Parts: sequence; structure tokens; C-alpha cells
Amino acid sequence: MRRDPKRLLEKYKAGNCSDQEKAIVESWYLELKSEEGTPTHTIIENTKDKVWAALSAAEDTTTKRPNIKTIYLRKAAAWAAVIFIIGAVGLFFLNKSKVQQVANHTVKKNDVLPGGNKAFLTLADGRKISLTDAANGELAKQEGLVIKKTADGQLVYTVAGSDKEGGNGAPLFNTIETPNGGKYQINLPDGTKVWLNAASSLRYPTKFTGSTRTVELKGEGYFEVAKVTVKSSSAGIKAGSRVPFIVKTAYQEVEVLGTHFNINGYKDEADIKTTLLEGSVRVSLKGDWNNPSKINDSKLLSPGEQSQLNEKNINVKAVDIESVMAWKAGDFIFDGDDLKSIMRKIARWYDVEVIYKGEFENLKFGGLMSRSKNISSVLGIMESTGRIHFAIEGNRITVLHSEK
Repeated sequence: MRRDPKRLLEKYKAGNCSDQEKAIVESWYLELKSEEGTPTHTIIENTKDKVWAALSAAEDTTTKRPNIKTIYLRKAAAWAAVIFIIGAVGLFFLNKSKVQQVANHTVKKNDVLPGGNKAFLTLADGRKISLTDAANGELAKQEGLVIKKTADGQLVYTVAGSDKEGGNGAPLFNTIETPNGGKYQINLPDGTKVWLNAASSLRYPTKFTGSTRTVELKGEGYFEVAKVTVKSSSAGIKAGSRVPFIVKTAYQEVEVLGTHFNINGYKDEADIKTTLLEGSVRVSLKGDWNNPSKINDSKLLSPGEQSQLNEKNINVKAVDIESVMAWKAGDFIFDGDDLKSIMRKIARWYDVEVIYKGEFENLKFGGLMSRSKNISSVLGIMESTGRIHFAIEGNRITVLHSEK
């Protein structure tokens, strides 16, 4: 039965809300929060109705208490309650019907579908397998391992026999890569789980040996690193010691023991960004852009922190985890991001080329949009601010200023 939002707010102010009710009110607040000013009564009422409807629907399908962060990520996309643009014109709030009207106005005859589970696996012997087209089940046997594709789009390694190395004693390496418009999850031989975003690749050994576990990442990936310990003492390493997991990117190494973190290392971004969700990681700058052989700096991150590495140094700051991890949850979250940064994300996910007609350096957006929608819906929401227009021609998106 639907509860009265007004009474719920009164309970919240009095401190009498249950955990579930508190999460509902705070989820509503997250959609209204703005550094630019206080929303009007009409905006609050419109937003309240939409948030309540979405949360009420969620309550019907689960008995679990809602987690505020989970609600914000996975349900707010359906709300479309608050979309705003930051710039010289200030802050604009738009209700759902207005957003939908403009989104529907975007030309759809040349629409572009969203990305999905697409990837290629290149084995150590040079064989290349399209994981998009491959049937579920066993894909290959490789040095004591069986590689399987699961029905939900994962690549899983399982031990099939005795552990082996390559014929010359060198480790064997596989590479999984996602194209523009692709994503994929892989479970590595040590149990580590990796989610790859679009236009990314991961090079890894078929068997982790020695005192470290090392992989190489290009693009963006989220890691849940399995904790592995040394079974017997050797080479000065005590039995029971944890085996470090190292992720190499351009000019950077991230070392962990067992933790959850995200790395964004796309070449067309200004910084390599490493965000820690759980545990601890050490980020090291391996040389500078002109002298990769020299180690310059390293930082130890705490949960909720992000390192931003550029050609000069490593900066660390606290960040909004939900915004960073929105891609994995199936959303775009923009928090005052500049237009070109947003369009780079959109271009990777929808596999499109972006052309600019005009200057857009001071145009920034905030809001949440689902990555499961066609591109016309995503662009239409930004168009609803009245400051920008998009023309869709095949896989080319032209960005123009809206006519006054």
C-alpha cells in the first residue's frame, strides 16, 4: 500500500523513520541536491512523486531493505526526475514528461543501438575467438585449463589437469579485448574477476606463477582481486604470505593483495584514474611521459579515493564512487562533466564518431542516463536543456548549438 510522502517527510524530520524509509527520503534528496541553489516547491513535488513511484515498484519485487547507493544507481535512470545543465545559463530542472518529449523528438530513423557483451579472445598460440558469436560452453583447452563461455556472458577458466607452462618454460599469455560498443567479464585462472568496459583489453597469463600476479590493462576495467597465498616457502617468500596482484597500464603500476578497484586508462583521456572501492592499493608512476625508465612517485589509496596520474605527477582526491562505477551498473552518471568528456564515453559505448560544429568548452552537464537506451534517448535528454542539438547520421553524431 502506498504511503503518504508528506507523512514520511515528517517522520524523517522527527527521526522516526525506519532504515527503509530513511533510504527512500535520502534517495529523493540525492536527486534534488545541487550546489547552485534550492529547488522550488513544484520541483520538489514533481520529483517526490516520481521517486516514490519507482521505489514503490522496487518494494513489490524484493523483501530486502533498499540500499541507498544501489537505489540511486539502478533506479534513478528510470526516474528521469532531474536533469540539469551547468554553464553560463545556470541550473535547469526538467520533469519527466518534458524530458520524454524532447527525447522522442530526436530523429530515430538513424538511431544507434547500445553496446553489449562483445569481445575477442586471442590465445597464446595466435587463435582468435569471437566471444560474441561463440556458443556457450567449452571454447578451448589450454595447458591444463578449460576456457568456458557462460550463458550470462562471462569467460571462465577452470583447471582440467596438471599445471603446465609453455614448451620453453615461459608463461603463456592470452588477451581479451572489447571493441567500441562492447563489454565483458572474465574470471581469471586465480579466481580474480575483471569487468572490461568498451574499447579495452587485458593481457594475462594462463597460469600465475612466481611471487607476483601481473596483468596488463588498456582502457577501463574493474577488478575484484582474489586473495592468493603462497603454499610453501621458496625464494625467500614465507608460506602463507599473500601474493601481490599487479595491474600495469601506460606509465603506471597498481599493486594490491586482494581488493576492489577501477582503472580508467584510455589514451584519449588526460589522466589515468585509479579508484579504490575496498581494501588498499599502491599506485606507482613508472617514469614520466618522456622517460619511462625512471620511477617518480607512488601513492597509497584508501577506499573512496582516486589517483589521477598525468605526465607530471599523481594527485589523490576523494570521489563519488557511484559516478565512477556507473558504467558497470549499466548507467552514465555525469556530475558537472564537460560535454567532450561525456561524448567520449558515449562514442565508446555506441561505437560512433563525434563531430563538433562550434565551441562547447564551457558546457557542462549533470544527470543520470541508462546505457541500455538507444543513443537518441541519451542525446535527447541532453537536448532537453535547450542548449545543444545532435544530428544522427549513421554512426556519426554531429554536435551543434541549439537555435535560439
